[in-house]
Amino acid sequence: MVPVRKPESFKKALHFTVEEFQERRNRALALMERENLDGFLMTKQESLYYFTGFDTFGYVFFQAMYFHRDGRIRLITRAPDLRQALYTSILEKKDVMIRPDDAGSNPVALVPEVLKEFGINSPSKRIGYEPNSCTLTLQIGQLLLQAVEGLCTMVDHSNLFTRELRLVKSETEMRKIRKAAYLVDFALVRALKVAKPGAYEGDLWREIVGTVYEGGGDDPANENILVSGNKAVLTRYSTGRSRIDRQVTLEHAAAYKHYHACLMRTIPLNGVTKLARRMHEVNVIQMRAAMDALKPGKPLGDVFEAYARVADENGFKDMRLNACGYSMGATFSPTWMDYPMFVRGQDVVAKKGMVFFIHIILMDMVTDTASSVGQTVEVTEDGCVSLSKLPFCVTRRQTLAAWKKIRKQDYGFTAEEEDDGENLRDVELSDGDVDAEDYDVEYDFSEYQGAS
Repeated sequence: MVPVRKPESFKKALHFTVEEFQERRNRALALMERENLDGFLMTKQESLYYFTGFDTFGYVFFQAMYFHRDGRIRLITRAPDLRQALYTSILEKKDVMIRPDDAGSNPVALVPEVLKEFGINSPSKRIGYEPNSCTLTLQIGQLLLQAVEGLCTMVDHSNLFTRELRLVKSETEMRKIRKAAYLVDFALVRALKVAKPGAYEGDLWREIVGTVYEGGGDDPANENILVSGNKAVLTRYSTGRSRIDRQVTLEHAAAYKHYHACLMRTIPLNGVTKLARRMHEVNVIQMRAAMDALKPGKPLGDVFEAYARVADENGFKDMRLNACGYSMGATFSPTWMDYPMFVRGQDVVAKKGMVFFIHIILMDMVTDTASSVGQTVEVTEDGCVSLSKLPFCVTRRQTLAAWKKIRKQDYGFTAEEEDDGENLRDVELSDGDVDAEDYDVEYDFSEYQGAS
């Protein structure tokens, strides 16, 4: 006899309460009233996730969510994302319109219909939108403006919801970022365990990605960075794997429910050169200066100025970059970097509850010697604190030894952020004398030809 089983009934997968989503939308409505907007056509995936929980990569094609001034919502998307919306968001079937996929069909054709449904039928009606979103390519953006001509006036508010709402995190958002900070620290430790001279970079990648998956995390919004040898000065991902040598740079993120925490380290191998040691010392001073500058009420440009000042005062002006970090939160491909960045002249003012990744990078292009430290920080009432618990060690073994003293509960997330079935493999940390790798070495660069 064939057994008959009853499947579990459909249940929405919401990672925040319905009440928190509603409170976010209420604050958005207040902003829209302040800006004299009759509605808002959201195309940023970050906005859709923040206000409804809608979780998809379908934004690579045109999709939009219209948010009317009375709080009503209408999502325009493709057929595969109907089920995605019903499963991941507060949206119901009545809130979703499926646009045609036929060859030659206009992807924005439903937008005028939706606007008319809500009484938007005159240029006097002001509709906010997000033209800097991935969905609105130049081509699609032009189609959109043509489609709504005469129905409304489109007003560029690309950063309104980010700057006014998403930048400051709620406590429930913060717990997810703290879980991500735990995972990104753990990932570094597991990668460094195998990061011995001659090791294959792919083995380090396995530990970084595996740690996040085992801990219930997500793919980050862009590729991680793991480079070694003379490539350790790179700050972008590129394809290809090799055996590690001389130095290894890791800039990687963990995402939990899409909320990111980043970490960055350059670790010398087979000894530490005088230049690498001095660059690391300056990195640590730069990080302290940057954190001291990140305070509520102060412009974010001050953080960059602190990073740059320390580099310049110590003779490393030519080795520094023109930015030293950016906001972190729930972001989607193509990048985990959120608005705004730590750059000269950045006038966004820091507030309690903001989260940033501070990356301190120096690169000597003559010898291709890299040096970096980076961590995710939370702005507090009177300054900022690191969400990473790992100190800035020079060597691999020193970092592994530091991890032994750190407890999971130090990160500040709760059992609510631990998934049923989560199974993080621990790592054997006994790896010999903690300072055995902290010795001086020099390389003969007299015949070396760097990338520059």
